[in-house]
Amino acid sequence: MVETALFYLFSGTLIGAAAMVVMGRNPVHSVLFLILAFLNAAGLFLLAGAELLAMILIIVYVGAVAVLFLFVVMMLDTSFSELSKGFAKYGLMGSFVGLILAGELITVGVLWMSHPKAQKGITQPMGKAATNAHALGQILYTDYFYIFQLSGVILLVAMVGAIVLTLRKRTSALHQNYQAQLNRCPANTLEMVKVPSRQGVFEQGER
Repeated sequence: MVETALFYLFSGTLIGAAAMVVMGRNPVHSVLFLILAFLNAAGLFLLAGAELLAMILIIVYVGAVAVLFLFVVMMLDTSFSELSKGFAKYGLMGSFVGLILAGELITVGVLWMSHPKAQKGITQPMGKAATNAHALGQILYTDYFYIFQLSGVILLVAMVGAIVLTLRKRTSALHQNYQAQLNRCPANTLEMVKVPSRQGVFEQGER
């Protein structure tokens, strides 16, 4: 009874937080709701007995990714009005890609429900000696090794794309020309002046 109540509490809060992430107009509020969604997802993992995934979700995503994203949003002073224009421009293409992803998810769900061996495989124990972390590593690095590596490449491409989108050229910032500094010689930087005795150095036009 307690586990059922906690499941509905975590899942309901997770769905509400995820909806606020998408519908929130303030990006800082969206990041805060994203952190709330991660915490509730970790609670669901704990209820399912996957304590390793719960701790990874809290340490990696809440402690690193979400907080880093929050600081990036607050420090870069990104013009979200200009970004919204880009979303409106490519909205049709984004909707088309979203429909393709939705169709793929529906296909996977239908095949999962119609395949009898897939439903039985999820209930097969890994053995009493195998821990949760050992069982997860054995599955990821054997049966799903290529998919696991492909997900890492996709995350890397997403990170590079986020850096390119937020990179702005500031004309007011001062930049150094290292090649010009290395090519300088003493004749261009030093001037030897012979000062007569008991006289100072005068600029041109001072006398």
